[in-house]
Amino acid sequence: MPNSENKSLYVGLMSGTSMDAIDAVLVNFSDHACQVIAARADTYPENLRKQLMAAARNPDACTIDKVAQLDRAVAECFRNAVLNLLDQASIDASSVTAIGSHGQTLQHQPKDAGNFSVQIGDPHVIAFGTGITTVADFRRSDIAVGGEGAPLTPAFHRWLFMDKTTPRTVLNIGGIANITILDSSCEKTIGFDTGPGNVLLDGWSSIKRDQPYDSNGSWACEGKINETLLAFMLADPYFSQPPPKSTGIEYFNNNWTAEKLALLAKKQISDTDIQCTLSELTARSICQAIQNFSSHSKELIVCGGGVHNKFLMDRLRSCLPGVEISSTKNFNLHPDWVEATAFAWLAKRCLERKPSNVPTVTGAEREVVLGGIFM
Repeated sequence: MPNSENKSLYVGLMSGTSMDAIDAVLVNFSDHACQVIAARADTYPENLRKQLMAAARNPDACTIDKVAQLDRAVAECFRNAVLNLLDQASIDASSVTAIGSHGQTLQHQPKDAGNFSVQIGDPHVIAFGTGITTVADFRRSDIAVGGEGAPLTPAFHRWLFMDKTTPRTVLNIGGIANITILDSSCEKTIGFDTGPGNVLLDGWSSIKRDQPYDSNGSWACEGKINETLLAFMLADPYFSQPPPKSTGIEYFNNNWTAEKLALLAKKQISDTDIQCTLSELTARSICQAIQNFSSHSKELIVCGGGVHNKFLMDRLRSCLPGVEISSTKNFNLHPDWVEATAFAWLAKRCLERKPSNVPTVTGAEREVVLGGIFM
């Protein structure tokens, strides 16, 4: 392990379920604060993104050879993202203590579906290609002690956003949405995946408009909520399942949407109304989770790509009257870089040999140090 004395710079790497880009951040950590020195989002080559999407959505058709090829290709993209970031910041690799790489998730299955999580992006390639110690494979230590390996960001949320006087909830809206409840009066930290974030919205937009996402929710805003369809969707058992729980695109995907639409029998509903209803599903499922488990929250702090969806944010405000809703930008951390920063922090915790899972969040039997170290 390298000597990290007098060095507090870390790189965090994150690519989510949308697989649209690799988020890379250079972060300076202090006792209970962090400063993003530089950040960038590097897109995958389109052909590679298509292969990753196909592998994640059709695992039965994905061979071992293909996984190995993708593992190498993703790692090279992650390595290049780090080199680009350091060049942008005019920072030498020797100034960076470590890289925290989430990798690219191909499959995540909770306990009732096998309990495993697969992230690719060979950390050896990243470490050797950058000359920087790399910490990766964060989820499997938690899974080994009975957890689901997700969500992992609540420990970071607690470290950065906890306030002793104001009960808060941190909401990340990525492909999947998750919350962290921060209430100093509670003995335990609660956090879990609430269900779909952007994944169903992006999927429907891709199918019906050949657009990867609905910018600002402008298409959804044109439609009307179909209450019958929404009721079918909210009746899904995942939403009533108590935490700890996690989910992914293996569960919430275009097939899930199609199954719910089939329940309408021959009733016609426009594509625009479906998009509007899917948006309401994301908002309503998030709000129900907060009301059920964080009814004392006075503030909702939002990060992730969903914060840019004006229609979705408006729906959250409508569903949560009396709760002050803001972006993490108001807390000096841009919402686009929260998750990548979290994995930089997790790398720091790993090198310090400090546990960073939260058993009440993941369902693990005990706290463990997360991540493997690659040099």
